[in-house]
Amino acid sequence: MGHTASTEDTVGGLTATEHRLANGLRVVLSEDHLTPVAAVCIWYDVGSRHEVRGRTGLAHLFEHLMFQGSRQVTGNGHFELVQSAGGSLNGTTSFERTNYFETMPAHQLELALWLEADRMGTLLSALDEESMENQRDVVKNERRQRYDNVPYGTAFEKLTSMVFPEDHPYHHTPIGSMADLDAASLEDAREFFRTYYAPNNAVLAVVGDIDPEQTLAWVEKYFGTIPGHDGKRPPRDGTLPDVIGEEVREVVREDVPARALMAVYRLPQDGTREADAADLALTALGGGESSRLYNRLVRHDRTAVSAGFGLLRLAGAPSMGWLDVKASGEAEIAEIEAAVDEELARFAAEGPTPEEMERAQAQLEREWLDRLATVGGRADELCKYAVLFGDATLALSAVQRILTITPEEVQAVAAARLRPDNRGVLVYEPTPSTSEQEPADENEGGQQ
Repeated sequence: MGHTASTEDTVGGLTATEHRLANGLRVVLSEDHLTPVAAVCIWYDVGSRHEVRGRTGLAHLFEHLMFQGSRQVTGNGHFELVQSAGGSLNGTTSFERTNYFETMPAHQLELALWLEADRMGTLLSALDEESMENQRDVVKNERRQRYDNVPYGTAFEKLTSMVFPEDHPYHHTPIGSMADLDAASLEDAREFFRTYYAPNNAVLAVVGDIDPEQTLAWVEKYFGTIPGHDGKRPPRDGTLPDVIGEEVREVVREDVPARALMAVYRLPQDGTREADAADLALTALGGGESSRLYNRLVRHDRTAVSAGFGLLRLAGAPSMGWLDVKASGEAEIAEIEAAVDEELARFAAEGPTPEEMERAQAQLEREWLDRLATVGGRADELCKYAVLFGDATLALSAVQRILTITPEEVQAVAAARLRPDNRGVLVYEPTPSTSEQEPADENEGGQQ
């Protein structure tokens, strides 16, 4: 075992310690004996920002391949073993990381650690053309179901490509394109695994009803012999100007339920006071039914049935402020947009009221407490801060930084960033479905 960090006591008495194995694996432990469960979470420092043109979607595809079996756990065995032991599990991919997680009865913790170590160390021996084709089809079907064939499904892709220019590492989203998924080869997948799925590119967090000494012994036993890999390429620079400089706009005519106004603003990178101030600004403006935009558009003007504004925090590039308004009845988007711009301009000129500031801080504090309240949520937060900011224990005091932000900082970031020349805009206009335009051919089943 390598260097072991000292324990840090933080809000609510929560603690975390960080350790490092000789092969570079960082291990974060947090004891919590409130309930007899334990969470295992592992973050690999790889996401869609590490991909290159022509090979988008590899990080997400590999997330699926990690559940296809390893040397000692074949087929669907990972799911079967965890669920038969009373646990739950999953994995997700984002721009900046890929994570895998299990929540287990405490006495089954060793099983979860062994499973994660087995696929980190031996997945390549089980990765073949059959599993590659199987999961390629799964991912393509996921894209169809969640993006291509649902109302407003491609909005996030479109808006992301508007605020991040061509060839920027965040220009494409983790789902990848159909063409790139088809083009990915088995050797591409193997090289991806060798490069990024190494212990020195990962953080493992274990939280819950654990014995730290025994847990570290298991981690050393199962992960300690996996060799590190030094061939990782750093992600491309995601730095961009604070402001886009012009509004980028697209009108989308699709068979959607209602008109919609969606926009993404370029906002400060995560890990800064400016990002925390932006989070408070967007929460006051569009975080729930007590927010300014909801009160104006839904309650007062009655031009919308929903109105939300939230922050997608990004550490390696500007964060994204996501505005989403669904129109009511025959309300025109121009009227809605004028009201939105009026409220944003007023907020930038006057800042939040004391009541809005208190409400926004309380809302973000509650969300933080909700994440730390479960062993799985806490494990994920510890991994996040370890991977993205170098210190897992920052997760346990993150809310304190939110609570020190001043109204003046919130007003300043709104004035500087929530401007028409710093956004990508999508306007959705419904079109009649084919079935409404002409009778469907009975032989085709009436499907569009």
